Order: sequence, then C-alpha cells, then structure tokens
Amino acid sequence: MADKYPNFRTLARHERAGVDYRFVLRLGLPALAVVTPHGGGIEPGTSEVADAVAGEDLSFYAFEGLKAKDNGDLHITSTRFDEPTCLALLKSSTTVLTIHGEHSEADGEGVFVGGRDAAQGRRLGAALRAKGFVVARHADPNLQGLEPANLCNRGQSGQGVQLELSRAVRLTMFESLSRRGRTRPTARFRAFVAALRGVLV
Repeated sequence: MADKYPNFRTLARHERAGVDYRFVLRLGLPALAVVTPHGGGIEPGTSEVADAVAGEDLSFYAFEGLKAKDNGDLHITSTRFDEPTCLALLKSSTTVLTIHGEHSEADGEGVFVGGRDAAQGRRLGAALRAKGFVVARHADPNLQGLEPANLCNRGQSGQGVQLELSRAVRLTMFESLSRRGRTRPTARFRAFVAALRGVLV
C-alpha cells in the first residue's frame, strides 16, 4: 500500500504533533545511531527494541505513531523519510542501524538483515542466530535496504544495517503488541537486545 503522505512536511500539516505522533531523541556516542522511523503504533515493538539496543551509550531516535487507530497513515517509507531531527542525527552519526517491523505472517519468526554494510550485517546476523533467531535476507528487494537514500545508509559512512523484524518474532518479545503489552518484554526480547549490543558496543 502506498504511503498516505509523501514526506514529513505534508504529514505535519494534517496530523497533530504530540497527539497523533511524536519523535524521541537521545544523543549518545556519534559512532552509531539506532533509528526506528515507524515506531509506536506504526510498526509496534520497534521503538522498544531500538531504545533498548541503543541503551545509554548509543544515539537513539524514534518517530512514533500515537493514534488509537490508523497509525499506518503515519508511515513514510525509509527512502523518503525526512523528519528534520532525524536527518540532523544521521548527518552527525558515522553509521546507522534501523529497526523496522515486517508484517507478512507467512514469514514466521524471521529477522531480515539488509543495508549496505554487509560485513556488519553478517556479524549481527551471526549473533542473532546464536541466540536462536531465524535470520535471512528478505525476498522483496524493496525491503533489503540497499538504496543509498535508505535511512540506514544516510550516515557519514554511507553504509549501515537495516533489520526487518517479522510480526511473528515481535509477538514473542512482548506480552502482546498492544501499547500496554509492549511495556512487558519477554526473555526473547532480552536475548535479542543482548545479541545486538554484544556486537555493537
């Protein structure tokens, strides 16, 4: 389905900041930013994962949907995502890791690794496999994060990593994907975060 809004400026004209959406920014070491452009209710669970992976030492950014329904209206695809605070963070970061939610139920508990930094992607994938996660490259070229304009590749290095988490794997990380359920992470969530931080930090 095509995005409702082609860019952030258009979105901001029709949606209410602080009511329908918000962004969260926490600055850390400039070497790496952990970013989720479709957090909150847009791709549930991605904000919580990215926040925990960043911890207190890495930079963290989330654009979050706050609406009671229709948060999908707030989705701006990664090659066109242009919220100014996010762009400023990317410009000041050496490299970027983006966390996304993938919705195909047929993909099971997959974690799909993409982005132009293939070496780092392999290291992260190996760490996740060691924790029992199923890791693969997504079959859809549009979900492989290889475009230079993709958020994960817009850091100073021009190469980053994109992780697409299937809905099924996100369901194992929380009591549920409701707003309340996402405040109650599981051991699976903790294993995922530990695997990534073991490589990144």
